[in-house]
Amino acid sequence: MSKKVLMTGNEAMAEAAISAGCRFYAGYPITPQNELTAYMAENMPKKGRVFIQAESEIAAINMVFGASVAGERAMTSSSSPGISLKQEGISYLAGCELPAVIVNVMRVGPGLGYITPAQGDYFQATKGGGHGDYHLIVLAPNSVQEASDLVKKAFCLADKYRNPCMILTDATIGQMMEPLLVNRKIRNTKYKVRNTKSWALTGCKGRQPRVIRSLFMSKEEMVAHLAHLQKKYEEIYAQEQLWEEENLQEAQTILVAYGSVARIAKEAMRKARGEGRKVGMIRPISLWPFPKKAFKKIGPQTKNILVIEMSMGQMLEDVRLSLDKDIKTDFYGTLGGEIPQSQVIIKRIKWMSKKR
Repeated sequence: MSKKVLMTGNEAMAEAAISAGCRFYAGYPITPQNELTAYMAENMPKKGRVFIQAESEIAAINMVFGASVAGERAMTSSSSPGISLKQEGISYLAGCELPAVIVNVMRVGPGLGYITPAQGDYFQATKGGGHGDYHLIVLAPNSVQEASDLVKKAFCLADKYRNPCMILTDATIGQMMEPLLVNRKIRNTKYKVRNTKSWALTGCKGRQPRVIRSLFMSKEEMVAHLAHLQKKYEEIYAQEQLWEEENLQEAQTILVAYGSVARIAKEAMRKARGEGRKVGMIRPISLWPFPKKAFKKIGPQTKNILVIEMSMGQMLEDVRLSLDKDIKTDFYGTLGGEIPQSQVIIKRIKWMSKKR
């Protein structure tokens, strides 16, 4: 039986993690994601699961490493500067092929920045962040409901590919409240996966020992391991691209935005269409793998693309790399936690049409 409850995005992500069978959470307080940590602190022990407020972000990610290597579904969360502190541990998770879910509720940076929403961590999430040739699976929700749904999906993808998965969201989604549809049947059955990980280190009595590592003492072993990782990333890129599209087949101008900004872009698209303008939209949901397949569907009638971000143009690079047509690409970005305005987007659409 399903029911609707009113929750913040942070609480919804925490509830989704519990529903998805998360048995271990370690985190450290930082605004604007503290509601997630508080929800886990209250509700994980009630389920007989482990919640730890670690002494630091570095300790938290390494505790997640330990829980994951033992075969448990594990999660941590933080906000921008806290995620920076976790980067070495994230690289180790990727190198050891350990599944984990990491939530980044972005705030303004660089440095300590401020607690208002921003999208300045795109490069960090999608281009590495830590050391070495590795990738995270990165998912970007645009609503409280989708934040919940994508956390559940993140646990499944992390287990499927033995790879850490990040939910990249921001203070707007994290702290806004919306109705959330909670599916009790899914909570109780679908995501229960304990004791199914044949690689987990659960004690070797009665069986051959297992070894999980990212250190290889010969060049041949190291090359083979890295080649194996790259083959896995190629499979993820081919199979797991996610996006939402509207009006691509007729659009002369296409808006591209992700996360909370996509809500504003969609409003601008609908207002512009109400004025008779042929405007469409692509909303990347998976930021890695970036949904290049969506851009292959753009028709010859499209002359302009407008990328909108709460940054100075990070996803913009992936959009340009995804285009195989000569289409003018413009950008509208904001700084310091300023939220893009739909009326400004509409003005840019009109300006681009005149320049064509």
